[in-house]
Amino acid sequence: MPLNWSAAVGAGIAAGVIATGAQITLWWMFLDALPSILYRDARLTAAILMGQDVLPPPATFDWKVMIVASFVHFVISIAYSMILACLISRLGMMLSLLAGSLYGLILYGVNMYGVTLVFPWFAEVRDWITVLTHVVFGISIAGTYKALARHKR
Repeated sequence: MPLNWSAAVGAGIAAGVIATGAQITLWWMFLDALPSILYRDARLTAAILMGQDVLPPPATFDWKVMIVASFVHFVISIAYSMILACLISRLGMMLSLLAGSLYGLILYGVNMYGVTLVFPWFAEVRDWITVLTHVVFGISIAGTYKALARHKR
């Protein structure tokens, strides 16, 4: 099956939402740190464009930070989705899901150890919840891409 760019974009958006939902659920279940951890992570992400002045403390709600963080999150999610879509476009669903889980683990390494060379504040979020969230993200991209690509044929 040839690469379907619109399915890749849709998969990136869907996976960004699904992974964020999974992460928030895990925070709620295991850390009892909502909403401050969400505000902290939004500030960490927004600081990519807004600079270090937005970094916590305090980890409080700020509309501008949330909008910028969401924008950055979805741009990166779509970019990562396009890469995985290129890699799985000719694979079946089961191999794509497996590739997605491995891709999520690779992205964790890239994001938490590579990106931190440029944005060192992300080292703070290296934990098992972030690992699992990246795996959910990769699987979500793969499954959603395959479903959307099949549907749009």
